[in-house]
Amino acid sequence: MPTFSLAPLGRWTPLLAAALLAAGCSSVPPEDTIRQALTERLPNLPKIDEVSKTPMEGLYEVRVNKTEIFYTDRGGNYLIQGELIDTKQRTNLTEARVEKLTALPFDQLPLKDAFTIVRGNGARKLAIFEDPNCGFCKRFERELEKLDNVTVHVFLYPILGPDSITKSEHIWCAADKGKTFGDWMARSVLPTQASCDTTAVQRNVAFGQQHRITGTPTTFFADGTRVAGAVPLERIEQGLAATQ
Repeated sequence: MPTFSLAPLGRWTPLLAAALLAAGCSSVPPEDTIRQALTERLPNLPKIDEVSKTPMEGLYEVRVNKTEIFYTDRGGNYLIQGELIDTKQRTNLTEARVEKLTALPFDQLPLKDAFTIVRGNGARKLAIFEDPNCGFCKRFERELEKLDNVTVHVFLYPILGPDSITKSEHIWCAADKGKTFGDWMARSVLPTQASCDTTAVQRNVAFGQQHRITGTPTTFFADGTRVAGAVPLERIEQGLAATQ
């Protein structure tokens, strides 16, 4: 079996070590490398807002359009669209991150353009954007009726078509908005025709578009946390408990 000697390389060893060290310790931060690589290779990718480390070694978060999340390696060689799950804590890190990014201070919600439903002592509070023709919203409302000691601010948010606008206007103009809304959403009792100033409904749609409320139901907790979709009641209870 042939053998090889490193003796002839002896005088080059310090230079070789220095070269290898320099190659492995680039002065360019990986965040900058990622940003440059993705910008050059994916010209159709929206402007990158932020690149940051994730808890997973070697994985970086790439944020675009303020709230859209992708993942990549430290060289920007691969781009992943999906959810990052912490298996030890059993938490969805992507979901938690998006909730944080899309949070909206509760006092910035235009509550004058919502109507209020109070159950029990009303100590806890929620705000929900809902379309009266949204099937997920109807299912969600049936679950919310089980909540106690809560104040719910309902924003009519008709984004599913002209009939949604009509129903929203009739609900807004009803003598008892909360009852009319609940009867329709949970018991399919059609709201009766009524007329009044309905510019509040128009303002809700404008507000939602401005703040990227793209689907219904969308719920806001007192701490500003946003949750999209008809999540289980236990998720709502968790959110309420966290803000008490």
